[in-house]
Amino acid sequence: MNWPHWSLPALGLLAALVIINILFLIGWLQARHTHPNRDRPTIGDIVIGFVTDFFDALGIGSFAPTTALFKLRGRPADELIPGTLNIGHNASAFVETAIFVTVVAVDPILLVAMVGSATLGAWMGAGTVSRLPRRSIQLFMGAALLIAAGFFVVAILGEHPEGGASMSLTGWRFYVAVAVNFILGALMSVGIGAYAPCMVLLSLLGLNPIGAYPIMMGTCGLVQPAAGLRFFKTGRFAWGPSLGLTMGGVCGVVVAIFLFKKLSLTAVRWLVLVVVAYAAISMLRSALRPRAGATEQAATARADGL
Repeated sequence: MNWPHWSLPALGLLAALVIINILFLIGWLQARHTHPNRDRPTIGDIVIGFVTDFFDALGIGSFAPTTALFKLRGRPADELIPGTLNIGHNASAFVETAIFVTVVAVDPILLVAMVGSATLGAWMGAGTVSRLPRRSIQLFMGAALLIAAGFFVVAILGEHPEGGASMSLTGWRFYVAVAVNFILGALMSVGIGAYAPCMVLLSLLGLNPIGAYPIMMGTCGLVQPAAGLRFFKTGRFAWGPSLGLTMGGVCGVVVAIFLFKKLSLTAVRWLVLVVVAYAAISMLRSALRPRAGATEQAATARADGL
């Protein structure tokens, strides 16, 4: 059964997308008065946004590659990365959602339920992440990157579930999908991208993989501004890199739409896998490295004991 692209639930989702992004823009403008360091975006920030969102529109995802590139160049600080990802990649997610929700006719009830649960999870998750100490964020991000690397290996080797032919889920499959997407939305606040896990989940439950695209895009389209509103209040994001990701990201998505059918992604996935794995190890090493203050305290204690 095919549903019309402009069904009432789909229209409601697009209306919610517009409303929450208006609130997002207002929140960003207000953050200008409270953010401690409003640096300008660099060429590197813009290029990272263009490249990562170009491949994001093709289904690779943007969070793990962006985190990897941030770690490689040492900017921004690790504790600012989750907020920077959600805020900086939001504009491109808006464009992707508007496109895929209108061109792929997945069950609108499933679409709205999964996107809604993920958004609620992100709102709750961002409130927690914004208060986490630097080391906890490094551990979470390192683990997230390793998980992302695992999904890249699965995709490269072609071992992901093929999925079914249906564009809807019913019964227990519907409720499992909605519940798991709540968790994926919360994890996005820590920097774990939802694309690969969502694709695998829906394929395992029997959904046509094409039907996963509007759900993945819609999830990010609402989750990121919801999480971003929380990060605006705490100031836990990097101003310049966020603007750079926004500027380059939208251009990357537009270009990707025109080249969607012409690009082979196997070599790119291998390259991304190597970069992500390196960043995961680097992040975990940073988290496990003794803090300077703790080392000095330990040395003082030893000296006092002599």
